[in-house]
Amino acid sequence: MDNTIAGALGCHTDQRAPATFEPADSSRKDRTAVMATPRFLTLADVAEMLNISASQTYALVRSGDLEAIKVGGRGQWRVEREKLESYIARMYDQTRQFVAEHPFLEADTEA
Repeated sequence: MDNTIAGALGCHTDQRAPATFEPADSSRKDRTAVMATPRFLTLADVAEMLNISASQTYALVRSGDLEAIKVGGRGQWRVEREKLESYIARMYDQTRQFVAEHPFLEADTEA
């Protein structure tokens, strides 16, 4: 590819390497950050993050407590990172409410 065409397409040419496409509006660091944090997680990923079993994760999804989608021909479950964060925030809220309604008493530890 000649250098004028490569420049017009946003490609960088080098005598030592073939032309590569580099979008003008993004940097290499930005793309690496996006690639390092995938949008969707497998149920195994979610299980590891929550420190629970894969079957417990599946039960959360099937009960509707944790929102997920089925993708692909075999219908593999995926959880969007944002949905997982929402679920965690909801669990913190529920735990906070539970603690407020059931205060810890010293007598609870003596029983």
